[in-house]
Amino acid sequence: MKTRLTEILGIKHPIVLSGMSWISVPKMVAAVSNAGGIGILATGPLDAEQTRQAIREIRSLTDKPFGVNATLLFPGASENARVALEEKVPMINFSLGKGDWIVKAAHEYGGKVIATVVNHRHAKRAQDYGCDGLLVTGYEAAAHGEEATTFCLIPSIASVVDIPIIAAGGVGDGRGLAAAIALGAEGVAMGTRLMTTQESPLHDNYKNLSIEKDTYDTLYSNRFDGLGCRVMDTKAAKKAIRQGLNIRKMLEALPNSVDIAKQMHLPYFKLFIGVMLSGWKNAMQLAYMANAFKAIRIATEDGDVKDGVLPVGQVMGLINDNPTVKEVIERTVKEAEEVTRELAKKANITTAAKPAAAKAKPKAKTTKKAAPKAKEKK
Repeated sequence: MKTRLTEILGIKHPIVLSGMSWISVPKMVAAVSNAGGIGILATGPLDAEQTRQAIREIRSLTDKPFGVNATLLFPGASENARVALEEKVPMINFSLGKGDWIVKAAHEYGGKVIATVVNHRHAKRAQDYGCDGLLVTGYEAAAHGEEATTFCLIPSIASVVDIPIIAAGGVGDGRGLAAAIALGAEGVAMGTRLMTTQESPLHDNYKNLSIEKDTYDTLYSNRFDGLGCRVMDTKAAKKAIRQGLNIRKMLEALPNSVDIAKQMHLPYFKLFIGVMLSGWKNAMQLAYMANAFKAIRIATEDGDVKDGVLPVGQVMGLINDNPTVKEVIERTVKEAEEVTRELAKKANITTAAKPAAAKAKPKAKTTKKAAPKAKEKK
């Protein structure tokens, strides 16, 4: 299946593994790229050296194109992006920040840059930066979609930009891929679907829950990590959303942020001062993130169903098995091709039927009363 996205990125299928923390690790990224899609390494939990080692591990596992993400709001994200540029990663995906400098540096070595956006303003700005494509996230998606749904957001943004769009949110099979292309996208991100595969590092507890739960079993709130975020509906998620960032949670954010600093090998004093100098609003946001990171990590790595919280999309309701990455990608493309052919047949039947219907019902003859002639002027 060829689109502008597959041509630009040099991949076989227009399917993307989103950069999900603790999920999009080197082996998972390589599995998606080897299957013909493109995997994006999540660098949120990594420091610069860990990012460099992860990139090199991916290269040892695949010779296919892959990507690296940088959520520029996070501490250390800019440094991780610079490492990706130094390593000349084929594609860089940035979000939540100004990435014009990434575009300029990547284009110097022939790399491609995809910006994650949720609205028209950010989409237009990314195009102005010179981005090669957009990852457009709808309301249905795991984690950070905003209020517009994929069905409305994709065509509306496709109408105002010229660069290829990757649709994220609500895509879990070939029907979704075909629909996204019909809406104006040229590829899809399938984070939630690919998260429940054999190569995925997601703990079996949450793979099993993803299979058991339905489309309705998600929660969307800005009280989990400070942004509009969609997560699996569990007791722990409801509790986290109910508490928000109360005094107790603010106090918990301190040791949690210490853990993040250790994990990223950042001096805590430097991290703390940097956060405080960034303003109260950013400090509150990062406090939310510190608590959320812990909840996501223990869900993903430890399978903790008591205190863990897992970001998932509504498409979780379409998941009913735990196949390999290759099986997911190949059957998604096959199904999309079948759906497209069926739609073409339906369109041809409809088009061919109209003239026949017209002939079957000739217009009834009507007798019109002649209009009176105008009087001649004397």
